[in-house]
Amino acid sequence: MAIKENPGDQKTRTSLLLVISSGLCLIFYLLGAWHRSGPGKGDSIAIAIAEKADCTTDLPDLNVETHHDMSASIDESETRNFEPCADNFTDYTPCQDQRRAMTFPRGNMVYRERHCPPDEEKIYCLIPAPKGYVAPFQWPKSRDYAAYVNVPYKSLTVEKAIQNWVQFQGNVFRFPGGGTQFPKGADNYIDQLSSVVPISDGTVRTVLDTGCGVASLGAYLLGRNVLTMSFAPRDSHEAQVQFALERGVPAVIGVLGSIKLPYPSRAFDMAHCSRCLIPWGENGGMYLMEVDRVLRPGGYWVLSGPPINWRTNYEAWERTKEDLGEEQRKIEETAKLLCWEKVTEIAEIGIWRKRINADSCSLRKDQSRVSMCSSTDSDDVWYKEMEPCITRYPEINSPDEVAGGELLQFPKRLNSVPPRIASGSISGFTAESFQQYNKLWQKHVSEYKRVNKLLDSGRYRNIMDMNSGLGGFAATIESPKLWVMNVVPTISDRSTLGVIYERGLIGIYHDWCEAFSTYPRTYDLIHADGVFSLYQSKCKMEDILLEMDRILRPEGAIIIRDNFNILIKVNKMVNGMRWKTKMTDHEDGPHMSEKILYAVKQYWVGGSESA
Repeated sequence: MAIKENPGDQKTRTSLLLVISSGLCLIFYLLGAWHRSGPGKGDSIAIAIAEKADCTTDLPDLNVETHHDMSASIDESETRNFEPCADNFTDYTPCQDQRRAMTFPRGNMVYRERHCPPDEEKIYCLIPAPKGYVAPFQWPKSRDYAAYVNVPYKSLTVEKAIQNWVQFQGNVFRFPGGGTQFPKGADNYIDQLSSVVPISDGTVRTVLDTGCGVASLGAYLLGRNVLTMSFAPRDSHEAQVQFALERGVPAVIGVLGSIKLPYPSRAFDMAHCSRCLIPWGENGGMYLMEVDRVLRPGGYWVLSGPPINWRTNYEAWERTKEDLGEEQRKIEETAKLLCWEKVTEIAEIGIWRKRINADSCSLRKDQSRVSMCSSTDSDDVWYKEMEPCITRYPEINSPDEVAGGELLQFPKRLNSVPPRIASGSISGFTAESFQQYNKLWQKHVSEYKRVNKLLDSGRYRNIMDMNSGLGGFAATIESPKLWVMNVVPTISDRSTLGVIYERGLIGIYHDWCEAFSTYPRTYDLIHADGVFSLYQSKCKMEDILLEMDRILRPEGAIIIRDNFNILIKVNKMVNGMRWKTKMTDHEDGPHMSEKILYAVKQYWVGGSESA
């Protein structure tokens, strides 16, 4: 039944509908664009596409008059226009701001951890792209090249010249695939690891790379169908994480310091450190214990560089035999307490394997030597202090059982029932409801592709899912052409990130009232399912939307799925943020209160007055 309104309300409603429908042609023009990128080329949407845009094929308008209470949604206030920030904010990272960092203690790398601005110091403006900004090269070319204008920092080309991290050629950066411990290339290095670690058969699917540099290990592991969560601090190695993301490789700004890593327990099949300068033997072995927490039973830890093979290399490393020998002794001792078996030591590479359960580790029975963590929830990590204690294995029923459940090789594990679901650890989900959940996301994504036909074409390489649930969106679009950073909000009623990792996907915990640990312009597409409903009473809507704008690349896409009344407010706000939007009905029809808002961020750069 239509809602009865007076003529004034009807006029307002009609005006609102006109505003919503006015972007129909423009959004298909924007979503249908294919950007070219390269040195010296600005990325704009081709004139030919605009000439061929056919609005007669557009989706039908929302039928809001018949099915929804417009009186609850209409806001007659003026749209707020957000102005561009000053050009010196081009690479602004709010929670890793260098000036703020220097006010914190340096011990245990505290000053390199997240320190977000208080409300009174937050900025409410749009972060500009640098002048001349171009869309990144498409994968796989982006693995080897990045436009200088997008990341104009040459210091690493000098500091790491002999290690083949990155080279400057003309107006592009070239990444030869080298690293501090693999100057001959990551592929050769991975081949060495593969002689011991089952990297190529899908057993190792998720990897944690601590102190990743420009993430060449992660870049080349992608060619082996392995996803790597790389992290490094924002420090004197300027823009290393920014380089990684510009290459199309997963990475976040982060550090192993005083706070627990934002990942669930038993997440990674392998953890890796290539001369990452982390003092593994210090603080009672605390950093190794944190790696143990996130390492899956049966998983591998790889240490490349000091102190491995110190007897041969101590002079080259300019350290004493005594110092290096003591460092390795502490590492070996802690590894035994952690139930890690040393598999091999090849040249400067040491490899350990975590045992599959506690029954296979006799040292843990010696209570005088082992301090077990008292927390009953090893996934409760957001802003929690790291402790020198060992995380308990899940209980087992037989000596040969893998604690926490055995995983299939990838890609079989992607859609098989994850152990956390099968064991009943995630409330509200069973094996049957998990399969129904997957079918629901197949239907959702099918609708997304109907509107944005470029979704899985390779146009969008770096994708963010702001509220990932069980990883349904990422699992449905999984492809070598793209990767998804699955975020589980810290305020969610279920901690599901462990399930996402068990599916062979990667992700991170985060609170969207704060800025994400990344540089501006690092994602091509952002998906937000129910995010604004979840945070409705937690923080300002503009805080979340401005953060989405900060991390989204010019001409990047957004898909927001939420309640109709909330999307009306979102749409109004982003009209002042240089986004072009289109709202559509739920795929099940106009009677559903949930709708979908599609948007494209317009291209503009610092110093320009208009898009």
